Amino acid sequence: MSPLSRPSRFRRIGLCVATGALAAVTAAAPALAADPHPVDHRGEAHTSAPASDELSASALQREYEAQQKEARQEAQTQNQAKPQAPKKTYKGRVIAKPYLLLRDKPTRSSKVVGSVKYGTVVKIFCKTTGDNVDGNNRWYLLTDGTWAWGSARYIENIGAAPRFC
Repeated sequence: MSPLSRPSRFRRIGLCVATGALAAVTAAAPALAADPHPVDHRGEAHTSAPASDELSASALQREYEAQQKEARQEAQTQNQAKPQAPKKTYKGRVIAKPYLLLRDKPTRSSKVVGSVKYGTVVKIFCKTTGDNVDGNNRWYLLTDGTWAWGSARYIENIGAAPRFC
């Protein structure tokens, strides 16, 4: 028998350790799934994926406007002429025919709040993951008039891809 065909003592130990670790993770998975906000040993809550309410267009708009107001107030207290530059907006072109439906949240089941015609150039604030639309799970938050979500499957980027929200 060759030395490669017979498992060494270290390989067997490593296999036992890996099996034990896999068993521990499998056993801990239901407990982690039951508590969506686990607390670590220091008593601080872990950050988790944003809830769907945090991804609503109106909530992100309020957050953006609050940041802009804060920047203006800070500029006034420092006697500056202008506040800091706003976050960069990106551009895209609608490729959905005859139009793209805009939604309140980045899901296909959320409320339709408007539409944009084919070929229209739109301003994109940021992107996130949401419902899968024809193999694409990215959604863009559009800032043209109303803050609403549009599926990235039907918006072609002009220039750089938007940042994540």
